[in-house]
Amino acid sequence: MWRFLLCILGFIRLYLDGVKVLLYQLFNKSFILPDLPKQNGKVAIVTGGTRGMGYEISRHLVSLGMHVVIAGNEEEEGLAAVKKIQNELNQVKVEFMFMDLASLTSVRQFVQRFKARGLPLHVLVNNAGIMLVPERSTVDGFELHFGLNYLGHFLLTNLLLDVLKTSGKPEKCSRIVIMSSATHYGGRLSLDDLQGRMCYSAHGAYAQSKLALLLFSYHLQDQMWARGDSVMVNAVDPGMVDTALYDNLCSPAQLAKKPFVKLLFRTPAEGASTAIYAAAASELEGIGGLYLYNGCKTESSAISYDERLQTRLWKESCALVGLQQA
Repeated sequence: MWRFLLCILGFIRLYLDGVKVLLYQLFNKSFILPDLPKQNGKVAIVTGGTRGMGYEISRHLVSLGMHVVIAGNEEEEGLAAVKKIQNELNQVKVEFMFMDLASLTSVRQFVQRFKARGLPLHVLVNNAGIMLVPERSTVDGFELHFGLNYLGHFLLTNLLLDVLKTSGKPEKCSRIVIMSSATHYGGRLSLDDLQGRMCYSAHGAYAQSKLALLLFSYHLQDQMWARGDSVMVNAVDPGMVDTALYDNLCSPAQLAKKPFVKLLFRTPAEGASTAIYAAAASELEGIGGLYLYNGCKTESSAISYDERLQTRLWKESCALVGLQQA
């Protein structure tokens, strides 16, 4: 019974957090990107860059002169996104590479293909994600939110760290941008039940995956600082954005959402602005370990700063994806 009550409380907390965000967005303007420096010669990977915020991030980074690799699991959609950006910006520095974050094998194959090309990597934007899907598992048997949103990006980032390190310099650090969410404030992370098998809740699973990404972000930045590596890691909260992520809302929530979309929700371009800022702004050079919302440094949940939990999650994640711990 208590587990059921925890699921209900998680559901309520998630929607209360959503209401808070919408009220903020009602009374505060969306962050407007400043003029950003050109990024000629730099290479970026954007996961989930074929549509929504990911597409807007990819398009803007290309417009700044970056060579952008869009990573996604829908090849036709990816090639269409590449063509659209090329036609709009008259640029060829954008391409699509297949990767399914719900498959650890696919992530490893993507990294092998990317490294085989000998390209540097200056920016990694971990943007892809799913939200509120019915209970399902990844190819490797992990709960889908945790496996795709978090574990897939955990493995991808770790496998690309060597390239990010060699591409960064003390005065021009490589950057990792991790997309989190305000839902993390209501997230719980039980290392004994990361798969949510005791009491599955799509709302709780999504919130947990976003909390896990924050714990990962902070711990990774601490590691980079301790080793003196020229890699900066920042987490981003895009706010509530009108994208396909909300397609899995329950019917009453879908009906309630429709009349308020234009008034309360950010557009994909607005939602992408803080991630673009984190990826390219000169004023963030050498600055990491931030949680950015609407272009500003913000405090994340108290539990996200728990260094003991960060370390325990890191060790467990390494074991789950088959990585040697540093």
